[in-house]
Amino acid sequence: MLKVFISETNVEMGKEAAKQGAEAIRNAVKANGEATIVVATAPSQNQMYDALVKEDVPWSKVRIFHLDEYIGLKPDHPASFRYNLHLTFLDRLPEKPMEFVPVEGENTDPQAVCKKLGEKIGQYKLDVAFIGIGENGHIAFNDPPADFNSPNAYNPVTLDEVCRHQQYGEGWFPTMDAVPKIAISMSVPQIFSAKIIINTVPDTRKAAAVKAAVEGPVTNMCPASILQTHPDCRLFLDKPAASLLTKKY
Repeated sequence: MLKVFISETNVEMGKEAAKQGAEAIRNAVKANGEATIVVATAPSQNQMYDALVKEDVPWSKVRIFHLDEYIGLKPDHPASFRYNLHLTFLDRLPEKPMEFVPVEGENTDPQAVCKKLGEKIGQYKLDVAFIGIGENGHIAFNDPPADFNSPNAYNPVTLDEVCRHQQYGEGWFPTMDAVPKIAISMSVPQIFSAKIIINTVPDTRKAAAVKAAVEGPVTNMCPASILQTHPDCRLFLDKPAASLLTKKY
């Protein structure tokens, strides 16, 4: 079931997403002694992370997987998702998490990286997935037409031009030519395996993708539309991101 929460501002949106995400993590730790989560890197997640690092969460009992990463970037590259995740989230936590499992995009054998990640994450049940939606409707780097039935937890993927333009437009790279064309991404089925999905999406430029994901048909041409069928997906929007929605939520 897809639940939509609309806030006046992206700060309020981030606080509400963090509040519900933190509660889900605490509940998993209480039930199982630990929690396994996956986190994304994107400007759309920053307000949520600002609030999440202030929540009362037993991070020492939380295992963190990373959603995606460019192939060919070292972890200290300014546009590396790992680099930015440390800046916005990991290095701001009040205590060290139980484990952080990154996507090693600099590895020259992406298939081996995906196999290793798949074997690792396959040992655990995913409690919470913190994700966003791209301008082309992607979740993680699963661009349209997305594979809704991938047997793998992670895959090498080719980025479409809308996705690459988004990365350039967000200021990650000096030129379009500098934007990588391939990446490693968590698959749609693996994301979907999470007990709870916290989906945080601000900004007017995401409004068309949000409308397609929430009110359009379920189609791999808008990968985020599959979230309509998840048992507990919570979509957090600010007013600009929700501006094209026609139903009341």
